Amino acid sequence: MNTEEMMGKVLREGYTTGATATVAMKAAILAIKGEFPKQVTVLSPQRTEITLPVQSASAENNIGTATVLKDAGDDLDCTNGTPIVVTVELTDKSGMELRAGKGVGTVTRPGLQVQVGRPAINPGPQIMLRYVYEELIAPAHGCIVTISIPKGEELAKQTLNPALGVVGGISVLGTTGIVKPMSEDAYKRSLAPQVPVVWASGIRTATLCPGRIGEHAAQIMGIPKESIIETSNYIGYMMEQCVAKGFEKMLLIGHMGKLVKVASGSFHTYNRNSDGRMETMAAYAAMNGAAPAIVREIMECNTTDGAALIIAREGYDMIYGQMAERAQVRAERYIFGKARVGIVFAGLDGTVQAVSSRAKEILEEEKWNIH
Repeated sequence: MNTEEMMGKVLREGYTTGATATVAMKAAILAIKGEFPKQVTVLSPQRTEITLPVQSASAENNIGTATVLKDAGDDLDCTNGTPIVVTVELTDKSGMELRAGKGVGTVTRPGLQVQVGRPAINPGPQIMLRYVYEELIAPAHGCIVTISIPKGEELAKQTLNPALGVVGGISVLGTTGIVKPMSEDAYKRSLAPQVPVVWASGIRTATLCPGRIGEHAAQIMGIPKESIIETSNYIGYMMEQCVAKGFEKMLLIGHMGKLVKVASGSFHTYNRNSDGRMETMAAYAAMNGAAPAIVREIMECNTTDGAALIIAREGYDMIYGQMAERAQVRAERYIFGKARVGIVFAGLDGTVQAVSSRAKEILEEEKWNIH
């Protein structure tokens, strides 16, 4: 449950890119027929009615074009307010052909719901678009449907599409046509599709990175970009997804601020859920002989980078390796030993601070560089 729900506010639902594109398709076809309604009703894959306003529609001969604005409701969606433009060209050949226009991605890697080489238009939206085709065009004509999202290529940088192998723009998504404001579970589910994509590429060591620092470090180490899986704060959940897919080797690479939490047994690293960073670093410093005053000074730090300055000053850099080893033990225990998990601590600049023993094994096996 997110913060707004806990405070009692009812969040407004929105509509998927798939539903928005379907409304635009129907408006474009109606424009060819000389009809220009201000709003259009379409069916979800479950045949529930969805009605959205049409921003504009026009037609010339057998080609119609319509624009509908994406309404994400109260969901924190980067596509909210984005124009989705659909052009429909009637043909004499029966059937519906889908094309990716400007800003709609193309699938380049196996493992997704859409075949390689096809527009990134998921099965749910395809069902909705076909309903419109069957309602207004079939069987007398066929059509070419081109979906464009003019801002899509820029918006894709704010999504996981580059990691998933969708290039050239965003995906047209939606299983119900309705967007429910993003919950924690929904966000975790949005991360999960990375796992089958990496598996389908033939890579058998998953590289899990909580954020950009880990990704940068992985690339410096020579780890293929195709093996990298973003976990955000959901490290434990994504490890479980990898195990379920069949991965028997994982590297967990990230900034110390995240991975110190793993060393203390936290696998959901959002700061409101777990934050024992200073306690962990102070404990390891104390274990290595740090005086009470030094331990207290570490405990008073606000960031791990601040604590690192004290640790460097006092000569306790050995704690990074020790914490990496502990994180390794915790990680393998978390998944009940079903995979080997290596840990790499990285600095803000992507440089390696510590490499656990299992990580060294895996890196050697894969012939990836440590430095």
